[in-house]
Amino acid sequence: MNARNTQSNVIVVGAGPTGLLLAGDLAAADIPVTLVEKRPHEISNLSRAFVVHARTLEQLDARGLADELEAKGQALDRIRLFSRLTVTLDTLPSRFNHLLVLPQYEMEAALKRRAVEAGVRFVYETEVTGLVQDADGVTLRVRGPSGEAEELRAAYVVGADGMRSSVRESLVLPFPGRSVIRSVVLADVKLAEKPATLLTVNAVGDAFAFIAPFGDGYYRMIGWHRGRNVPDTAPLDLDEVKEIARLALGRDYGMHDARWMSRFHSDERQVPEYRVGRVFLAGDAAHVHTPAGGQGMNTGLQDAANLSWKLVATLNGYGPAGLLDTYQAERHPVGKAVLRSSGGIVRLAMAKRPWTLAARALLTTFLNNVRPARTRMVGEITGIGFAYPAPRGAHPMVGKRVPDVELESGRLYEALRGGRFVLVTPADTTTADPTTADTTPADIGLAGIDARKDRLTVESWASERRTTLLVRPDGYAAWAADSADAEEVEAALTKAVG
Repeated sequence: MNARNTQSNVIVVGAGPTGLLLAGDLAAADIPVTLVEKRPHEISNLSRAFVVHARTLEQLDARGLADELEAKGQALDRIRLFSRLTVTLDTLPSRFNHLLVLPQYEMEAALKRRAVEAGVRFVYETEVTGLVQDADGVTLRVRGPSGEAEELRAAYVVGADGMRSSVRESLVLPFPGRSVIRSVVLADVKLAEKPATLLTVNAVGDAFAFIAPFGDGYYRMIGWHRGRNVPDTAPLDLDEVKEIARLALGRDYGMHDARWMSRFHSDERQVPEYRVGRVFLAGDAAHVHTPAGGQGMNTGLQDAANLSWKLVATLNGYGPAGLLDTYQAERHPVGKAVLRSSGGIVRLAMAKRPWTLAARALLTTFLNNVRPARTRMVGEITGIGFAYPAPRGAHPMVGKRVPDVELESGRLYEALRGGRFVLVTPADTTTADPTTADTTPADIGLAGIDARKDRLTVESWASERRTTLLVRPDGYAAWAADSADAEEVEAALTKAVG
């Protein structure tokens, strides 16, 4: 067996959005990273994901990509479910108070460009066949274009290689769950009649359909018919697609010139462990669920944003003990919640029996009239409502997403673009000389700022706020205090950034 010298600290398997964001983050932090992909290097335009939610856009903003992708997509500030429930997004406490309709291939193209510019080493047409890990690293067994078996070596491996993950299979991990919907049809078509709304979606007892624009004259149609429970390999023609559209939407919009059609089945599954030793799973390799709510790609990208900075901190030697274990503690509950919410939406959409229809009507009435419940639902779908566990006695902000607050130098998510922690201090804090008598208890003045400048940015509130806040690279609060002296801040920084 040939051994290929990867010279990598991390090998990421899978060049979808999750793997590309993760690999790009690592390379941007000067971590040598190899990205292994079994497909050829061309990006396919046969996208399944079309929706980018607010929290994902915030993460992209922290990487300088959000404005570019916003210009390529189309914003939608409300979506309608079950004909009676309108989910409004324009009141979201985010710069991105909408969802972005954007084909997945546009996301992949932007993330790939960033990864290439950062120095990621791409290895295409290479499939994982197994792995062995020890105390010092992971040996990845692969088969490349030549067909010969090879070995790649790295300190850590991340499997972002989809529902049929070879990395997960090599770990012999279970992937419990079940198929929820069979014979879902996909078709890319032109329409003779333009839909009245940007996203067209509806469900009746026997069918549902979703139509979204690519932006190039074609539309993606996703549909399902209760009476067409056939294998994924069964032939599919445009007449069947049009019939499903008419049943669910009342019209087929004159679909014609299909350039691609396929069937697939939708599963709900989640691996019990996102980490096994030096190997991690992210995105669809760790969790899959129904397309309802458009949360799949978004959840995977947020997995990557959570894991990347932790790998950087660990490999650079300043991450605290147990930091990598927090990936499981923080992201597994989120994956579970997404399975629950997306599954609930699709089951309500498929409701047919009188009691399920009555339950759906009751729920939509409840959500339309009870603001806290509606806010929680929108927070989960968009991702901005998720928070991570905080230590007992911690400040209420710890573990929560930090909004894009205004700082003296600009916005928080602009400050996060260096991939570093951001310490936000009161506006009158001085960092000139921590030994002078002019320093008040609120003044930070840390002697260790220069020693940490590769992993810490210091900013001040643009307002009169007195809270001292340490923001993680993924935009969540690591530590906060309403009144803190230099020793307390130094202790918090030492724990978080070494």
